[in-house]
Amino acid sequence: MKIVIMLIVAYLIGSIPSGVIIGKLFFHTDIRQAGSGNIGTTNTYRVLGPVAGTIVMAMDILKGTLAALQPAVLFHMANRYTLLIGLAAILGHTFSVYIGFKGGKAVATSAGILLAYNWEFFLIASAIMFTLVYITSMVSVASMTAFPIVTLIAIFYYQDPLLSIVALVLTGFIFYRHRTNIARIKNGTESLVHFGLGWRRKRAKSK
Repeated sequence: MKIVIMLIVAYLIGSIPSGVIIGKLFFHTDIRQAGSGNIGTTNTYRVLGPVAGTIVMAMDILKGTLAALQPAVLFHMANRYTLLIGLAAILGHTFSVYIGFKGGKAVATSAGILLAYNWEFFLIASAIMFTLVYITSMVSVASMTAFPIVTLIAIFYYQDPLLSIVALVLTGFIFYRHRTNIARIKNGTESLVHFGLGWRRKRAKSK
């Protein structure tokens, strides 16, 4: 029963639509009706600016962390339950009960779960992600590159079977959630964030 309750709570925490809340509360903008329509960090950054985007990213990471910490903090359960309960937060973020079972792509929320599970690995994964974003200026490409790299690190360095399985599942899920981005990347129409080497190359070509 404890696990069921934690799964429900994790789902409800994950379902909190950070981008929608920040957009409506401070910018009088429904982020779902602007840009790509996604409620996550990237679209918030493009539409509402870097401050709003950073706040949404922090909130989405925090959702994953709070949800995943339930077993350890409330019941002193083994660390493996952190990952299992955290998965419910990812489902909540992606299929939010508060906004008609729609949502974001769960990159930041996944990072929040990793923070709860192993903060050192979280720092490594974050460094990989932000380096790739800087190089490509495309969060979608960075995400779809970072997740397989992190999965390989989990498999061959940390050698934690459960972590490796969850990382593999999340990698497949991330690719599925980015299927429209993949089509835009192939067509050369994927949007860039306004910093990094990719953005600089684009600006240089347009001059």
